[in-house]
Amino acid sequence: MDNSAFHTELAELLFPHIDKTPEYYEEMYPARELPEGARVTRFAPSPTGYLHIGGLFGALVDVLTAKVSGGISYLRIEDTDKKREIDDGVSAITNGMKAFGVEFDEGITGFGTEKGNYGPYTQSRRAEIYQTVAKSLVEKGLAYPCFCTADELSALREKQEADGAAITGYFGKYAKCRDLTLDEIKANLAAGKPWVLRFRSDGSEDRRIMFDDMIRGKIEMPENIIDEVLLKSDGIPTYHFAHCCDDHYMRTTHVIRGEEWISSVPKHIALFKACGFKVPKYAHTPQVLKFDDETGDKRKLSKRKDPEAAVSYFTVEGFPKESLIEYLLTIISSGFEDWRRANPGVPAMDYPFNLKKMSSSGCLFDLVKLNDVSKNVISIMNAETVYERVSEWAKEFDGEFYKILTADPERSKAILNIDRENPKPRKDIAKWGEVRDYISYFFNEYYVSDYTLPENIAPADAKAILTKYAEIFSLDDDKDTWFNKIKDMCAPLGFTPNVKEFKQNPEAFKGHVGDVSSVIRIALTSRRNTPDLWSIMRLLGEDEIKRRLSDACERI
Repeated sequence: MDNSAFHTELAELLFPHIDKTPEYYEEMYPARELPEGARVTRFAPSPTGYLHIGGLFGALVDVLTAKVSGGISYLRIEDTDKKREIDDGVSAITNGMKAFGVEFDEGITGFGTEKGNYGPYTQSRRAEIYQTVAKSLVEKGLAYPCFCTADELSALREKQEADGAAITGYFGKYAKCRDLTLDEIKANLAAGKPWVLRFRSDGSEDRRIMFDDMIRGKIEMPENIIDEVLLKSDGIPTYHFAHCCDDHYMRTTHVIRGEEWISSVPKHIALFKACGFKVPKYAHTPQVLKFDDETGDKRKLSKRKDPEAAVSYFTVEGFPKESLIEYLLTIISSGFEDWRRANPGVPAMDYPFNLKKMSSSGCLFDLVKLNDVSKNVISIMNAETVYERVSEWAKEFDGEFYKILTADPERSKAILNIDRENPKPRKDIAKWGEVRDYISYFFNEYYVSDYTLPENIAPADAKAILTKYAEIFSLDDDKDTWFNKIKDMCAPLGFTPNVKEFKQNPEAFKGHVGDVSSVIRIALTSRRNTPDLWSIMRLLGEDEIKRRLSDACERI
């Protein structure tokens, strides 16, 4: 029997149920009709239970790369590793993406739902495609069944180590099933021996390949020599083979993934070429790292050690979706912050992203900087938006606060609007989870009095200030009149209305008008630092102001 007949008969023996050819799927999934230069990218996670911040990082790169080129991004679920999969792990991924506004043009949209013409977008539903391509590889003599047991593979590794082999794996003289006869294969199948399908590599240890990484430039590596497993014993493909088939038939032009996959590029290129598929462009993104508090060294974010490793953490804490995306872009692209300064108010997703502006070294995730970015983002939101977002968050994560906040929406909006919607808004709030404490002094349900005075203010002077202020304040006063009354109080009480004068001759006064205002602020809010006090008083109301002034006088 010649080789061609051997391979044809073997293919039918292994895949008698497959009656389609790769050409069938070429017609089913034609080349996409897109503008020249348009890039097709995919985010392809496994449904293992939660969306990692590194996953959102990668998805953002995929979406922006496609968007700026007029291309397509899609979400594919790689669920071939059933041991790692959890029930409805897909929803953790899709909900995480939706929560932070990362939208794909095609692919999985939820548990059991998808959109687009290149599906199914879940690998477990594409078994026939993989087996069709696998059968074709067997027919070409580029794949063969392997009946080696786990014990035999362990013994093989031990022999390689004893031989001092530079590379360990199933290849060359160590690939004992590579040259089985048809009769041997038939006997093994008849005996019910489980088998996997392996790639018949023609690689050589003496040859190297070179590819152009879109982020890292030219990379040279040893050629693949391993006879990789294509299909496992249950007929499900390995990641390597599924990636090759899916990215071809979904017409992916740019495979963007983490740097840990660089070592797999030689085997992937070999598989693409063996299947007769065009090799996509590769871009390997850096890992998301953080400084370890104990060692001070950089390390990967850990689900066990770092709550911020899970995207759900940012939802629970109440970071606005815009804040997290804005921050991720600062670590993804070196040009983003300059672009933002030149384009204030423009949505972050409009950033003209370029893969070549990504760093090839690890990106440091810094919660302190995220908080700073988020404060900027929230500061330019109007009060209506802040109220809606806080209410939405509190409804899910702080039911008591939700009831209190929404009992009088107009008052709550007015509270949130103090020192907002102006050229220099305050930047006090980094996340919705901080709002309750930030405005708690407006609500008696949360207000806890604390009349601790600054060291330079004597209790007797504080009482004198509050007693006098209780006599003169009026909510009918405009802001200038209100402040002038406070200034007029100063001299009779031993303070100066002029801060500059106090600095020039501090021994001559008990303090200045700022100190007088601070005493009033502490009495009314129990805080030394608040937004505009005049605006606060108008929302507290006359009765509450009198009650708090009286209480402060008694307790100081």
